[in-house]
Amino acid sequence: MVYCYTKTPGKQASLIAAVAQSLKEGRILVLPTDTIYGLSCRADDRAAVKKIFSLKKRDPQTALIALVSNLAMLKKYVFVSPAQEKMIRGYWRAGERPTTIILRHRGKLPKELTGISDGLAARLPKSDFLIKILDRVGVPLVSTSLNMKGEEPISDLKDLPVRFPQAGKSIALAIDTGQPRRRKPSRLVDLRGSGRPLILRK
Repeated sequence: MVYCYTKTPGKQASLIAAVAQSLKEGRILVLPTDTIYGLSCRADDRAAVKKIFSLKKRDPQTALIALVSNLAMLKKYVFVSPAQEKMIRGYWRAGERPTTIILRHRGKLPKELTGISDGLAARLPKSDFLIKILDRVGVPLVSTSLNMKGEEPISDLKDLPVRFPQAGKSIALAIDTGQPRRRKPSRLVDLRGSGRPLILRK
């Protein structure tokens, strides 16, 4: 595993290019998000998605979150009605807290990503760094909390070798922004119903 320490990841074109290339090659990375540190890979790479489940010792029937670069990318993978689009724009507008929405998927991504659910959980990150990477890769990215099943997310990457002893073999690159990340995971809203949105995580 390679560590990269930087306080300004979004301003380094060479770093963005290297991260995007690693993802295109099917590698698993640790990336800073707009909430907590996350394990990431291409969402359309079945083998990489399965590696993340194995690394976290996570139940394969549970779903993972996918990051998208814009609403147009989201629509390629889920069904979005005009009413749902209006709600999504509200949740994802500037100034709102990071929000993950769930919509019925089109079956275009590996079933390992969505588990037994008919929905895909997706978020537009409030991070220029991640948006630039998504634009380069061209497909959604998995983003799941950096922790083993049942444990608290890792907020300081100095703890990574101890908390994830197998990280050296499974994770290709870890981007450390130099400060522990202690913010909460994103708000989670289910928009699949015909009535009011269902808030699953505040």
